[in-house]
Amino acid sequence: MSRQSRTVQQWFDEYGVSHQNKTNKRIHWVMVPVIFFTIVGLLWSIPKADWMGTSTLINWATLVMLPALYFYYTLSVRIMLGMLAFTCACLATCYVLTLTLSIPLWIFSAVLFAIAWIFQFVGHKIEGAKPSFFEDLQFLLIGPAWLLGFIYRRAGISY
Repeated sequence: MSRQSRTVQQWFDEYGVSHQNKTNKRIHWVMVPVIFFTIVGLLWSIPKADWMGTSTLINWATLVMLPALYFYYTLSVRIMLGMLAFTCACLATCYVLTLTLSIPLWIFSAVLFAIAWIFQFVGHKIEGAKPSFFEDLQFLLIGPAWLLGFIYRRAGISY
């Protein structure tokens, strides 16, 4: 079966194979959202092109998130809506941090990104399995959705 025709549950099941260890799962519950946020923060920090105008809403982070949200849409509308909410929270946090941090957002994001990945690799060392994205880069987008799937199941929401 091609990866394009996989259901969201098939993606989650395949991702879950290398995420069985409790410690690794706990690390992922914290670090996957942190990594997602830091990527948004790094993209937010790229200087805007002239054609982007002066709107705070149009920047590299919002533009790059559009194809990611489309990917989530192809998995499930409900997954896309949850990821849209999380993405909006990340974007709003970036906006607030640019106004309040004493250092540039890109430095804050880069340091946090590096720390989060160190924890991720420690988790996978404990797991004894390499990260899923080594097999397919799309798993970088599956990780946050996989966590959202757990939240949905706990809340009784189908995806």
